[in-house]
Amino acid sequence: MERDGRKDVQGDAKGGARTVHLDWHPVRLGFYITWRIGVDDTFLLGYYMPMTTRYRTRHVEETLKKYAGFFRVVLVVGARQVGKSRLLAHTFPNVRAVVFDAVQDSLGAKQDPDLFLQNVPAPVILDEIQHVPALLSSIKRTVDQHDSPGQYILTGSQNLAVLKQVAESMAGRVGILQLDGMTPAEMSDAGASGSWLAGYLADPEAFDSDMSRIPTLPGGLARFLWRGTLPGLLEADDGLVTPYMRSYVETYVERDIRVLGDVADLADFGRFLRLAAALSAREINNAQLGREIGVNPKTARRWLNLLTHSYQWLELPAYHGNTIKRLSQRPKGHLRDTGLLCHLQGISSPESLAGHPLFGNVFESWAAVWLWRLCSCMPTPPQLYHWRSGAGAEVDVVLERDGFLYPIEVKCSSHLSRHDARGILAFAQTYGPEKVKRGRIIYAGSECFALSEHAVAVPWTAL
Repeated sequence: MERDGRKDVQGDAKGGARTVHLDWHPVRLGFYITWRIGVDDTFLLGYYMPMTTRYRTRHVEETLKKYAGFFRVVLVVGARQVGKSRLLAHTFPNVRAVVFDAVQDSLGAKQDPDLFLQNVPAPVILDEIQHVPALLSSIKRTVDQHDSPGQYILTGSQNLAVLKQVAESMAGRVGILQLDGMTPAEMSDAGASGSWLAGYLADPEAFDSDMSRIPTLPGGLARFLWRGTLPGLLEADDGLVTPYMRSYVETYVERDIRVLGDVADLADFGRFLRLAAALSAREINNAQLGREIGVNPKTARRWLNLLTHSYQWLELPAYHGNTIKRLSQRPKGHLRDTGLLCHLQGISSPESLAGHPLFGNVFESWAAVWLWRLCSCMPTPPQLYHWRSGAGAEVDVVLERDGFLYPIEVKCSSHLSRHDARGILAFAQTYGPEKVKRGRIIYAGSECFALSEHAVAVPWTAL
């Protein structure tokens, strides 16, 4: 199947013979298929059928099952193509799925949401719910009449549009989970196991020199970062990465941004997206961002918010705590997917990335987002910050939980020395050993070892 198509299938149904119209549209290295029963029926279902990529266990699966067994409504949010639909299809294989579109309303959900819910009774998966916001009020009325859990499982890829309405209309009735790109553990199908980070937070002084690691990857770290963490590319050839990312950017800008935000010139936003990628792993200066593309700082800030609300951008606020020292107050930003980052910067191959000036920034952004992903799976996630003193000492990621601080540095080097722990040492001296726990340094090597009394080296392949 190389282009859109249709096939009519004759079959029997209640009330007589019906014709089922099947439409297929190639997307995501697979096909999105819709089917309609009859001519006048409003009953239309759709789902994504992956063609090649086998399913890998995700960290959030058990939490998702718990939520579906407790909340009447579950909302899974995340960027495009991070595997939301696949996760739900795997976790709830016997639950029907309905996929909504930003333009078409073939289902009639926008025109008459109450009738739609009558035609598609619970339990049901409603995919990309942000396209039919009117449906949320109808869902609220329905779940208020029935208190059974797991009635509606929703997905959304636009934070601002979805979460605001869900929070306002279904407070106390909905459990919300965020799905991001895949971690190394998920890629290795070890998503159900615990993480090294949970062990670190439980006992910062201890470390396991024989900790589990992902298998050796062809092409090493550079190829891993260049390909990114989107599930659809896991089993794709390297030659498909650039076309995939090109299509991803076009769809994101032309559809998501057009719907999500009031952007007068999409070409300007496309240039802004490339600039944001170039500044990943750096402190954010709204005025500088605006000057680079000819917009004012307020517009630059609003566009960064659009990236955040569509799950493409992670910001770590600056940590200052109770200290009189002069510290940076600017947040640090990270593009969430390193494959997208490399594509936006025109980095054409893993070999090009390995020698590129941005290699260290790409690795830091991946590590920061990796830490966020692992934290988000915890029952009580720590807060994430970055820290930089006026003298230039810095810590890439600071975790705060239960009043304690856990400094984590990122070094794109396969060999470390005690000098690499100087940022963690400066942080500990600023806030005191009673509050600051022994730090970690995520690096490009393969062994876990104590670098100093203040820091332990953790390989990027740690599970």
